Amino acid sequence: MIFADKLIDLRKKNGMSQEELAEKMNVSRQSVSKWEGAQSMPDLNKIVNISKIFGVTTDYLLNDEIDTPENQTIETADTSAGDVKPLRKVSMEEASEFLRLNEKNARRTAFGVFLCIIAFIPLFLLGAAGEEGKLPMSEDAAAAVGVIILLVIGAVAVVFFMLSEHEMKPFEYLDEEDIDTEYGVSGMVKEKKKSYDPVCTRNNILGVIICILSVVPLFGSILVSENDFVNTVGLCIMFFICSFGVNLLVKTGIISGGFERLLEEGDYSKESKAEKRDDSKPNLGAVYWLVVLAIFLAVGFIAEDWGNTWIIPAIGAVLYGAFHEITKLFDKKSGKM
Repeated sequence: MIFADKLIDLRKKNGMSQEELAEKMNVSRQSVSKWEGAQSMPDLNKIVNISKIFGVTTDYLLNDEIDTPENQTIETADTSAGDVKPLRKVSMEEASEFLRLNEKNARRTAFGVFLCIIAFIPLFLLGAAGEEGKLPMSEDAAAAVGVIILLVIGAVAVVFFMLSEHEMKPFEYLDEEDIDTEYGVSGMVKEKKKSYDPVCTRNNILGVIICILSVVPLFGSILVSENDFVNTVGLCIMFFICSFGVNLLVKTGIISGGFERLLEEGDYSKESKAEKRDDSKPNLGAVYWLVVLAIFLAVGFIAEDWGNTWIIPAIGAVLYGAFHEITKLFDKKSGKM
């Protein structure tokens, strides 16, 4: 096997594109292409650099009679099957379409999350209004209407989630498979990511500030009045303001994650993908919120006190951060993080 074939084999087994190898070598992509096309040979210093990058000997690279690296096992994205799977090729058109749809569905998903948060507002208001006798119906009837509205808004949110999932389904391989991008794709994505980074930073800061300041109306209503209905209004305003902050954080996170998928960085690096392929655990985040919702509805119906059940989703939101960090800690201890 000649040097050109060995270089192609090593690059693909390590899940690296020509552009990525060129960046590591501080050469142009055309130079790597010429090496792999047997049109030219790198100088000795570059041969040494290539051997270090791929963990092979220079003797293996230069000796055509040696077809297998001595005392060297090259790790690939999937070695359990005993053979090397070809990398999925991502074209410029495919990458551009993915980024377009990812941004579109980031807004759609973020709006779905926004609906999930504000869905509690009618329930709180109707429950408090019914308790105060401000409605021509009993407290139980008002609470029942609030639950119906909550479920309807929740169903609409689920539709948004399902539409997003359906539209992004053709690109699911980016979450699990190792990829190889065509020439120019990596550079295009990095340029877009660089342009979006200031927006990402601004949105994250603004989203966190909004979430923190959202409690001001609640505490303000408590200071101004001891009336339960007034305090409930303050609580609803808190949820409404907080929903905007969460919307901003979710949208920004999804858009930023799109760049990481194509660049195979962060949670979408080759190592993270390998862990996901080996990880058969359920989605603990989804399970957590289903349990919170179940407790919320159970307490509301059993205790028949919808005016105070708001504390359950509020506490659930606060505890979710601790829950998330604890699950990450256990993942690290088990060697899966």
